[in-house]
Amino acid sequence: MNAPTALIAEDEPLMRERLREKLAEVWPELTIVAEAADGDEALALFDAHEPQVAFLDVRMPGRNGLDVAAAIGSDCHVVFITAYDQYAVNAFAAGAVDYLLKPVESDRLAQTVERVQKKLASPPADLSALMAEMRAQIAPSAPLQRLKWIKAAVGKQIKLIAIDDVQFFQSDTKYTRVVLAQSEALIRTPLKDLLAGLDPDRFWQIHRGTVVNLDAVASVLREDAERQFVLLKGRSEKLPISRQFTHLFKQM
Repeated sequence: MNAPTALIAEDEPLMRERLREKLAEVWPELTIVAEAADGDEALALFDAHEPQVAFLDVRMPGRNGLDVAAAIGSDCHVVFITAYDQYAVNAFAAGAVDYLLKPVESDRLAQTVERVQKKLASPPADLSALMAEMRAQIAPSAPLQRLKWIKAAVGKQIKLIAIDDVQFFQSDTKYTRVVLAQSEALIRTPLKDLLAGLDPDRFWQIHRGTVVNLDAVASVLREDAERQFVLLKGRSEKLPISRQFTHLFKQM
């Protein structure tokens, strides 16, 4: 039997190191295949390594642990790491998910590891609905100022582009492509920084390098169980959907 694998996502390096060391003590067979400092990196590393278990800090830059769990929870057993108070802990317990309180203690970690080891024999539960409910309970966020316009290079000109006109954003080496119905432009802002200013109800990340405007989506093409693509109105591109984002389109 292959050794179980895990991802650790925690923005504090010392906490990350502490958890790694304690896991080596209580679960020596476990292989840590990747470590992430934020939610966006966690999603990318999950896509690359496909670990069986993910230890996710609830509060991280960019996407938080609840966002990451919603994306990967049906493909991975999730353990949350939290510094929240008892109210939050009760919410986790009611949701029947595994969690660890900071600072992580060896005895508590050993209990969690024992539960996770028993779960490995069964498929992970789909956490997307539960995470949506818990997000509202324990991770309320202040309303953000959403982007309405962006400045982008079009040839030798700098143009002001309305966010509503963008069909999709795509990472392109040092730039981000801004693709409209009849044209496209380049901006230097990284895709992960753009995401914080986009309305998550209208702009969905479908791949670690692609974000689409739902208003521009014509349909979803399912070529087989593993490969799915977004088709856009008025354009010929087939934009691939990464496995951790396919749950977004289950109702389409």
